[in-house]
Amino acid sequence: MAAALALCGALLVVADPAPPEAQAHGTPLFPESRTYACYRDGIDNGEGGGLNPQNPKCAAALAQYGNYAFYNWFGNLISDAGDRHREIIPDGNLCGPGDDFAGMRPGGTDWPATQVEAGQGVTFRYAAWADHPGKFMQYVTRDGWDPGQPLKWSDLEAEPFDVAYDPPTQDGPEGAEYYWDATLPDKQGRHIIYSIWERSDSPEAFYSCSDVVFGEGGGEPTPTPTPTPTDSPEPGACEVTVTPVNSWDGGYQGAVELTSQNAVDGWDLTVTLPGVGTVTQSWNSEFSQTGETVTFSDAGWNGSLPAGGSATFGYLADGVPAAASAATLNGTSCALG
Repeated sequence: MAAALALCGALLVVADPAPPEAQAHGTPLFPESRTYACYRDGIDNGEGGGLNPQNPKCAAALAQYGNYAFYNWFGNLISDAGDRHREIIPDGNLCGPGDDFAGMRPGGTDWPATQVEAGQGVTFRYAAWADHPGKFMQYVTRDGWDPGQPLKWSDLEAEPFDVAYDPPTQDGPEGAEYYWDATLPDKQGRHIIYSIWERSDSPEAFYSCSDVVFGEGGGEPTPTPTPTPTDSPEPGACEVTVTPVNSWDGGYQGAVELTSQNAVDGWDLTVTLPGVGTVTQSWNSEFSQTGETVTFSDAGWNGSLPAGGSATFGYLADGVPAAASAATLNGTSCALG
């Protein structure tokens, strides 16, 4: 009997599985990483969870390398990196160190970009699929770098402009997210903010490229663009739908769909949002704000709309979700959906 009990105990010990290791995945949500921006572009323009990215770089990445980097937008990592980033990642591969993310490596000025202001205080937001201690380092490309080429280590400033240790988490549009305050560098035009997250409880490290366009600086809103000559639709020949997608304490996410019955070559969509707080971010568009009026402009790659065509984009704002009371496309009134 004693021997039988001992044997049963041994079997129980062997059969008891080890607890699974938590998945520590993440990527910047502000400013948006390429993987997250392409995922949102694909999902927002697809149906039933399918991907239909409209950005040419995102579409090319999907066509050539498949959907792994889109659905796994939070997993751009090297599991045994330690502190050997420059040693193990060759020039040209910074935006996608692993082969599964090779579609994120090409250079070019037509990746989705987040509009930011030089020298502005901002809150970085980073998807947190598991809460782990670590260090977040943010680098920026140097003046004179070539955005048309894949990113190299020599394209980056020698030192990070911001380092955060063990930041807190909050609820956000994609679930839990790390957040911390930082001051953006004094840059102009298109740059890349390169992020490295080193876990302090394992050698795993995460990498991301966030394409940004720096404005005038000083935190002032970018002046409202002057409408460009185009085939402006007649009143009622365009429709705008503004939909709250998600909200959390102190902020919300909105989605906008613009449909024009006439062909448009470049669009400036001005939307009045009564009671809106400060718009802090947009994707698939650039923006400026004066009071309750926000002007969303095309991102370049999505500026041409055929007759009956649509453009979709999103934004984040402080405050509570606001319904649009008026909208104009290139100075002409639109119907509200």
